[in-house]
Amino acid sequence: MDNATIPAAAGTATGHFSHSRGHLSVSPKILYFGTPVALLTTTNPDGTANLAPISSLWALGHTIVLGLGSGGRTGANLADRPELVINLPSPDLWPAVERLAPLTGAFPVPEAKRGVFRHEPDKFAAAGLHPEDSVVVGPPRVAECPLQLEATVRSVTPVGPRGEFRAVECAVVHVHAAAAVMVPGTQYVDPAAWRPLIYNFRHYYGLAEQELAPGFRSETA
Repeated sequence: MDNATIPAAAGTATGHFSHSRGHLSVSPKILYFGTPVALLTTTNPDGTANLAPISSLWALGHTIVLGLGSGGRTGANLADRPELVINLPSPDLWPAVERLAPLTGAFPVPEAKRGVFRHEPDKFAAAGLHPEDSVVVGPPRVAECPLQLEATVRSVTPVGPRGEFRAVECAVVHVHAAAAVMVPGTQYVDPAAWRPLIYNFRHYYGLAEQELAPGFRSETA
């Protein structure tokens, strides 16, 4: 996936860990502790669509912040054509996401990705997914994804000790939701019907069916 990796701290690969109140002091290679998966669609220089999975993103209101690698096709596309669709897949789409994971739209393959990733110009076909037209932005949506967020880029900030990542702030300008995940007759996504695909330490998970309790600000309890 086109996302940020947290390197292990020096001297922690020896297996010596300190204990404190039943916890271990550890240095995991990555910190994807149950983050959602998104499929980003952007426009290539030739007008075709690029499709890339990421697992570094968070939302605040109608602002979405994405974490991208600096050398990928998605980042280059957004620098020249600052609009995209943030497509949120359901758990049953994990095989399509995994088919996309080792692919890159960049050619030649960036040095940091060589030996692991391969170039693929038609990622929709490779993943077995289908594009559909957006309403506001140029890149297409992923038809199979229950939630599709059309967005424009507000800012791009280098991240990491060598600027190897990019934090991309996006403004959501149009939202599409499958009727099956909505509370009928409202503008609310039904948390009992919507299940995001979760990337949990490089394993795919879906949310459990059991609801623990609504939050105090819930408007769909």
